[in-house]
Amino acid sequence: MTRLILSRLFYGAIVVWIVATITFFLMHSVPGGPFDSEKKFPPEIMKNIQAKYHLDQPVWKQYVFYLSDLIRLNFGPSFKYRNRQVEDILSLTFPVSLYLGFWALVIALSFGVSAGIVSALKHNQSFDRIAIFLSTLGISVPGFVLAALLIYLVGYRLKLLPPALLEDWTHYLLPAFSLAAAPSAYLARLTRSSLLETLGKPFVQAVQAKGVYGARFIFKHLLKNSLSPVVTVLGPLVAMLITGSFVIEKIFSIPGMGRYFITAVTNRDYPLIMAVTIVYAVLIVVMNFLVDIAYGLLDPRVRLK
Repeated sequence: MTRLILSRLFYGAIVVWIVATITFFLMHSVPGGPFDSEKKFPPEIMKNIQAKYHLDQPVWKQYVFYLSDLIRLNFGPSFKYRNRQVEDILSLTFPVSLYLGFWALVIALSFGVSAGIVSALKHNQSFDRIAIFLSTLGISVPGFVLAALLIYLVGYRLKLLPPALLEDWTHYLLPAFSLAAAPSAYLARLTRSSLLETLGKPFVQAVQAKGVYGARFIFKHLLKNSLSPVVTVLGPLVAMLITGSFVIEKIFSIPGMGRYFITAVTNRDYPLIMAVTIVYAVLIVVMNFLVDIAYGLLDPRVRLK
């Protein structure tokens, strides 16, 4: 186990370094700079600003400066949010995005897995057909379209939930449902197909022949042997729910990382763009590592291998 953890940490660090390197050179390959719009400054002041942030140096030297700061977990100051460190912005915005992603994950797992179980047990019945139709619709409709519909119908017309801003827990419900719709539909189809495959195996038929039905049959025999594909996608799914909240946060005016990331891309705020990208890369690596461990706990064949 120790060897597995160390190898995962090593390869995870390489992945983060590759992501940081590609992002750095992609940003600097785009024509223009972060202070090109500051036409009100005299040339002498602009020259001092460029020197302060090492923007007057060759790209490879800027990359060396950036890596040295990154090793010390120093993301530096923001170019556009004056007198603010990137770490301060992340400490304020990351919990908001994480909280939104957490509730979206809870909704996606609750609705998706439950619908998949019932749909598989009622194969080719009315509920199964309705579930297939709704899951196809949930995957097909973009999140921002669903968000606009929810704001208009639930927030504006029915006035059941607040349509925007972030004042209490009720403000998270509409964006969480908008973010969880597609993952919930995907989990429902995945759970259904996995359960249908398990239901056709001989050991399930033997268990049913012994008269085992109900909750014991579902949770002890059926789900235990069917959830491996669902667990496999949980790592990328969690990362997607947090990283995919960019547009949702913008629509609902939620002060999370996604909202700041979109503004940073527009303003060429290099340190903030790099910091958010690395945070998401680390999140994906960590979640995939946890999924590997969970997958081994569910399937003994993986542990033996």
